Parts: sequence; C-alpha cells; structure tokens
Amino acid sequence: MEARKPVATTSPRARLVAEATRLGFEAVGFARADVPLTDDFARYERFVEAGMQGEMDWLASLPEARRRLDGEHILAGAKTVICLARRYGRIDDPPSPIARYARGRDYHNGMRKKLRKLAAFARAIGTETGVEVQARPLCDREPILERAWAARAGLGFVGKNGLLIVPGMGSFVLLGEVVTTLELPAEDIDPPMTERCGSCTRCLDACPTSAFAEPWILDPRRCIAYLTIEHRSAIPEEQRAGIGEHLFGCDDCQTVCPFNATKRANGALDPRFSPEPRWAALGSTEGLTSLLHLNEEDFLRLREGSPVGRATRVGLARNAAIVLGNRHDAGASSALQQISENHDAEIVRDAAHWALKRVM
Repeated sequence: MEARKPVATTSPRARLVAEATRLGFEAVGFARADVPLTDDFARYERFVEAGMQGEMDWLASLPEARRRLDGEHILAGAKTVICLARRYGRIDDPPSPIARYARGRDYHNGMRKKLRKLAAFARAIGTETGVEVQARPLCDREPILERAWAARAGLGFVGKNGLLIVPGMGSFVLLGEVVTTLELPAEDIDPPMTERCGSCTRCLDACPTSAFAEPWILDPRRCIAYLTIEHRSAIPEEQRAGIGEHLFGCDDCQTVCPFNATKRANGALDPRFSPEPRWAALGSTEGLTSLLHLNEEDFLRLREGSPVGRATRVGLARNAAIVLGNRHDAGASSALQQISENHDAEIVRDAAHWALKRVM
C-alpha cells in the first residue's frame, strides 16, 4: 500500500510568505478578498464622474471589478488576496529623461511569471488537504484598485501623491496580487495600514504641473506621467513648459518623499532593474532629435524589452520636441524645422513648431 504524502504542519500563510520571498518579492500582505472596498471605491467613483481619466477610457470600465475581487470579473468565490511588492528604483539613480520604472528591462513578464508560480503554490496547498483551490495572478492588466487592496492588506499606505508607500522600502515599488479561494484564518489576515504622511506636503509642492487637485487626488490630465505616456493627442500649450525635460513619465513627487530616503529604500536592486545606458543617451540633443526622425522599424528596436514603447512612436517624437523647446536648445533648430514641416503626425509637427519659437 502506497504511503500518503505527509501534510505540512506549517501554516498556509507562513508557507506563502516563504515562497513569495524565495521568488524575490520584498513585501507580502494578506487581506480578505470577499469584503468589497468602500471609501476607496467612492473616491474612484468621484474620479470618474469628474472625467479625470482623460483619454484612459478603460479606467471607467468594469466598476464592479474595482469594488470587489470575489465577483465574476476577477475570481468568483475568492476569499483571500495576497498583495506583493518589489523595489525597482532609488532616489540616487543617475539622472535620466525616463521615469525610473522604465529604465531597466520591462518588468511585466518577470512579475507575471513570479505571480503565476505563487498562484500555483497556493493551489498546491489546497491539493495537499484535499480542497480544490483556485488562484489568479494579477499584474497591471486587470481592472482593480491595487493600491487600495495593498493598503488593506497592510503592505503599505497610500500617500498624498496617491502612490503606495511601503514603510522602510518607499514608493519605488512594483505591485502584484494573487487572488485565491484559499481561505486563511482571521489571525493570518493583516490589519489595514493607515496613512503616515502627517503634515508633509513635499510631493504636492514638487509637482511641476500642479496636478494634485487636493491631497490623495491626482488629476491625470495635468500629470506629466499621463501626458507623456498615455495621452495620444496634442499636449495643451499651457502645460508644455511644466513638462520640463521629462521625456517619458515623471518621478518628481517621489524623489522628494522622505520615505524614499531610507537606507533600505536605496539598497541594492535586482540587476534587471538597473538603468540601461540607452535611456541616458536619449537625454542629449542628438538623442532627442533621433526620436524626431524615428521610423516604425527603429521604434520597434527601441521598444524591445522596454515599457517605453507604451508612449508610441508619435508620442515619443512629440515629447522630444517639447523637451528640446523647454531646453531652448538652438542646436536642435534644424531638426525641429524639418520635422515641423514634414513629420507624418500633426501633433508632432505642432510640438516642433512650438519648440522652434522657444529655441530661436
């Protein structure tokens, strides 16, 4: 008669934490997935009602999925959400026109692989006890309010800039989740973490475009990250000067945050998050003008293994023209003149024409 495999005596929570740590996650928290969000969801509803999503229409879709995780859109019957974080940047990283999260290799595939492995591990825990457990890994694609769930899971708190801050690690963190039907005992669920910003307003004061309507309320339509990455139309003229030298995204509200100045927050990173030299090179006049002339073939090479492609070929050219204009870079006059007349996209011609007036 075949001997039965012994069931592990270590708690499911402890085993999940150990496995998540082995996979490279630096912070883990657990929350009830079958208790809908209330205050955070109400804030989301006000955000959509005000039209703050701009051209990001998907943010207004599937609101019920954003309110709860145990419905049909995410995972029917879910009981637990495992929230996870990994650091990707430091405030003392070298200057770059690219936001820190995009300076290394594209994190999406690596994160998803790790989350899939943790989801499989959760299913295996159920199998050991004769219970069928479902688990779904989430990373950026699904319509959930992940910062709100992370705060509920005790992973960190949402700062006045709307970003999750993990005490000791700061806010330069990538988030992921595993939603599962595995039910943990009440004592294994983490208490929510309340905010710890106090009277500090450094993040709000540092925003170059005054994108914060109030603490915890970011209006993306004025945010440099939105304007340079997600916005597909011409950037309003009154906002172009505030973009400064940001080509793709912005970290200004994070670099001033005291929680990002701790020793641990600036410790060694996974080498895959190390800044790639090609992005620093784009900060030069030559690098920026090369983006003005970018064709589809060159764009595909540039975006390989990087989230920078999210801005699109046309968006990067538009952004490069605005940066050159903000620099008053006379050395770019010839390239800007040519592009203002000949680029295939009107929004790039418009940005180049605007920049020309500032550099001549």
